[in-house]
Order: sequence, then structure tokens, then C-alpha cells
Amino acid sequence: MPRTPTTTVPFMTAPEETAASPRFAEALRELGLGDLIPRVRRFPDATRTAAEAAAAIGCELNQICKSLIFAADGVPVLVLMDGASRVDVELVQRELGAKKVTRAKADLVRETTGYAIGGVPPFGHRSKTRVLADRSLLDHETVWAAAGTPYAVFPMAPKTLIAHAGGTLVDVREQTP
Repeated sequence: MPRTPTTTVPFMTAPEETAASPRFAEALRELGLGDLIPRVRRFPDATRTAAEAAAAIGCELNQICKSLIFAADGVPVLVLMDGASRVDVELVQRELGAKKVTRAKADLVRETTGYAIGGVPPFGHRSKTRVLADRSLLDHETVWAAAGTPYAVFPMAPKTLIAHAGGTLVDVREQTP
């Protein structure tokens, strides 16, 4: 009876446990930021909003970096804003030279970034978009941003975060009277 050749299947190990979403952890590795993965913090309660994240971390609200997707004349654009501030859509419109800027709907956010609202990180997205980063982020030594899920965040120096996001520094924060 002829022998059937056997095929050896290499043993696959599971990727290291991480609090970040698998997609974001992979993006970090691709960007050479794998050393950041162990610094991602996961919380039992949601960190979907800036207020929830700041409360969980124990930091100031303005130390949170919000990653917000807008549609500028139908084209997605990412705006990075400190957690205590609101985006002035008219300033974004002027900055981009767009006729109309609106908050993106949930399906466009997921389609563009690969993440759900409340967990959108500042980089590592499914598709490349233009990124505007408000200067207010530079007021801090460290900011915290979503790590791909509404339960995980990571710390990073704002200049480094903006550089990895490919952001352009702008002033698009709504001014309070």
C-alpha cells in the first residue's frame, strides 16, 4: 500500500493579548509603534465619549484627543480635537475651501476608518483621509486617544500623534463668547 505524504502545518501562535482592537494593534505594528501596544488601557465601562474617557483615565477632559469624521463636500476628513472643545464647522469649511461640511453619518465613519464611532483612533484607518489637528492638542505633554474600541485608549505625545496621523495643524476650535 503506497504511503500518503504528510504535510506539516506550522504551529501558529495567537497574537499577543492587547486591549486595542486587532485592526489598530496591527496598524501600530505596521507603523513601527508596536511598543505602544502594552500601554493601551482597556476599561470595563465605555470610554466612547471624551467625558467617559477622562473619567476612566483620571485626566483632564482637554487631554483627550477626539477623532471626528466630517464630510467636506461629500469627502471624508478627520478632525483631531481636544476633548473639552467643539469643532467649528465653518472654520473647517474655510480651512478646506469646501462649500459644505457636515458631521459624517455612522456608516461613512465605519466605511472610511474601519472603526465605529466612539472607538475611532487618530490613525490606522482603512482608507487615507485628510487630517486636520487643532492646535489645542499641543497644550499637553500627553493626550489620550481611542485605540479602536469604545473601551480602550492609549497615551501619546500630541506632536507624535499628529505626525503619525499625517495631520495639518489648524485652528478649528469653536470659540466660546
